[in-house]
Amino acid sequence: MLLSFVLFHIASLCHVPVSAVDVVSSNDDSVILFDNTQGLGRQFDGIGGLSGGGATSKLLVNYPVKQLDEILDYLFKPNFGASLQILKVEIGGDIQSTDGTEASHMHYSWDENYERGYEWWLMLEAKKRNPDIKLYGLPWGFPGWVGQGTQNPYIDAKLTADYIVRWISAAKTFYNLTIDYIGIWNERNYNIDYVKTLRKTLDERGLLDVLIVASDNHWEIVNDLKRDAEFASVVDIIGTHYPGTNSTQDAVSTGKQLWSSEDFNTFNDEIGGGCWARILNQNYVNGLMTSTIAWNLIASYYRGLAYYKTGLMTALQPWSGNYLVQTPIWISAHTTQFTSIGWNYLKHGKGVGKLPKGGSYVGLISPDGQQLTIVIETMSHNHSVCIRPDLPSYEVYPQNVTISLKGSFLSISELNVWYTKLHYDGSPDITFQKLNSIKFNNGHATLNLGLDEVFTLTTMAGGSKGSYPDPPSPKPFPLPYTDDFETYKLHQEPNNLAQQTGAYEVLSDGRNKFIRQMVLETPVAWCVSDFVNKSLSVIGDYDQWTNVFVEIDFNIPAVNGTSGVCVGARLDRGGCETHIIQGIFFFVLFDGTYQLTNDFARTKVIKEGTLAQQSGWHTFSLLVQGNRAIGVFDRNIVFNSTIPNLPTNGFAGIGTDSYGLADFDNLYLAIPA
Repeated sequence: MLLSFVLFHIASLCHVPVSAVDVVSSNDDSVILFDNTQGLGRQFDGIGGLSGGGATSKLLVNYPVKQLDEILDYLFKPNFGASLQILKVEIGGDIQSTDGTEASHMHYSWDENYERGYEWWLMLEAKKRNPDIKLYGLPWGFPGWVGQGTQNPYIDAKLTADYIVRWISAAKTFYNLTIDYIGIWNERNYNIDYVKTLRKTLDERGLLDVLIVASDNHWEIVNDLKRDAEFASVVDIIGTHYPGTNSTQDAVSTGKQLWSSEDFNTFNDEIGGGCWARILNQNYVNGLMTSTIAWNLIASYYRGLAYYKTGLMTALQPWSGNYLVQTPIWISAHTTQFTSIGWNYLKHGKGVGKLPKGGSYVGLISPDGQQLTIVIETMSHNHSVCIRPDLPSYEVYPQNVTISLKGSFLSISELNVWYTKLHYDGSPDITFQKLNSIKFNNGHATLNLGLDEVFTLTTMAGGSKGSYPDPPSPKPFPLPYTDDFETYKLHQEPNNLAQQTGAYEVLSDGRNKFIRQMVLETPVAWCVSDFVNKSLSVIGDYDQWTNVFVEIDFNIPAVNGTSGVCVGARLDRGGCETHIIQGIFFFVLFDGTYQLTNDFARTKVIKEGTLAQQSGWHTFSLLVQGNRAIGVFDRNIVFNSTIPNLPTNGFAGIGTDSYGLADFDNLYLAIPA
């Protein structure tokens, strides 16, 4: 059945009956016209992916080199996979921004370091594969000192602008990376004075070509742009999130480029692929949005954290090297492999629009007018539902359409064809398959369209469905697990420890490397979890870890030290719910006491007591097995207690009882015999 279906489509593309196209009149509703004689639509600004918001690429960093290179090729290499044209990254702010925290380049006002985090590395890898890729930075939050003790990052506009522009300048100074676009504050209030100050600061430092995107939220900024001419002059692009393919007339009337600067966020199965196919076309068809950026670039964070597998592809297991290339990669390729930033959409009704029986089409033309690419999608409602917003009902039916080429396109005799068919019954998808070219007779050709299909018709001769041998099979998280942090570069974030609040980085005392929790005060937050005033990093197999042993060394510095440290097991969540994590926690507090608790907030105390504690390094451990927990401090058993039945499973973790410095070393994890 599958073979006959494919052969039917190939036949319909390659053997168009002359009679079927000759009798079609210009007012036939089955005709879709492509004509550039009356001008063009808006400039195409590219398709992209977003790393961050937050820590969505965390597990990618320490993949084996072979698989890592393959993954990066699928994302960024031109004419291979997704061939992304924009990479948007989080400017780390020491804050929880969905699946983890990303480190700031300035933890404190007296601190500045551009070796932290993994976004620099990722931008370099993207540029290595595609020098033309555009880079876009956006903060989700800010270190506490920026807000000067408040949750307002605009309290000193000059200070915040300086903080952001230092990051942009450092990209060029330290990595020779040009940041093309900069945002304001993800999905939070913008401030007009701050945006003006940011533009002034950029210009004063020679960064005149950096464009400002605002406000990475909804369309509310449009009213201020219309009221304030100076404000309008410094905002280059209006960026909105999850617009449901619709803009507003007021937004269009500004004349500014409109972007869906964050979109998708949908489980990356066939429905996710259908969602991505529909919005890539219809964001322009319905909303005149000229760029669409997927959150997230790659789902490379632990299962058990928010929005599992909502990336363009998935890479969850650096210890095994396993990864999954999912349908959104090939849906992206239908547009990205046959266009470039700077092309133009055709006008609505002249190469952009809705298909007669449901679905959509867009035509794009190269700046020199020599190349034409047409992308057609027929995604049915139930097979293309994105996570947000609600999708109004609509119908799509199988249909025959006649493509009519006019103007300079009339000279085209054939177009190359790439085809995807998504299945929802368990049968294999057909993804990004090259078919025989479609022939035109007097500028006409007929195309048979089924449901849940994507076609690219193009004059471009390139295009390739890149592939590598299957990656290694998935494996459980390796136990026993040890990390003494000696192999890391200074200021690097430790592998596999996924920081949920706070920021951990590798330091050295000259003889020994260790990790230090660096955040001293509540940041200007994006999630309520940052207000718990504690730090936590999680690790391991959320689904399978029930009985586990966690041990680590710690030291609390005398200056700016935390009020205590903890280890945990069976931690039942993370992300923006870190403040309400349930689990089994062993807290050792600076005042010489300890607590065994059933939650991270220390509101459910199981047992507590005192410890003979002195300054310097100590070792403590927690064994959780069945309904018992054993805590050991410096080789002495502190408790052997009955514990609640819930949670039954979850992450292991290390953390601090408050923001403040804490050093950790020699992490050891095991499953008890």
